[in-house]
Amino acid sequence: MSIIMLLLLTLLSIGCTYWIAKRRHADVRFWIMMALLFGPLALPFVLFARSKK
Repeated sequence: MSIIMLLLLTLLSIGCTYWIAKRRHADVRFWIMMALLFGPLALPFVLFARSKK
């Protein structure tokens, strides 16, 4: 049961990170990889990410 919860939390983190990075014009692929590796810990960092422009 806990493995499923961890997987769902990671997938939710990837989705949120993707959405935030896309809106902030940051490197979406990089932030998806960070969310895949670090899960919800990537979310606060993507909020302060600089845009590519």
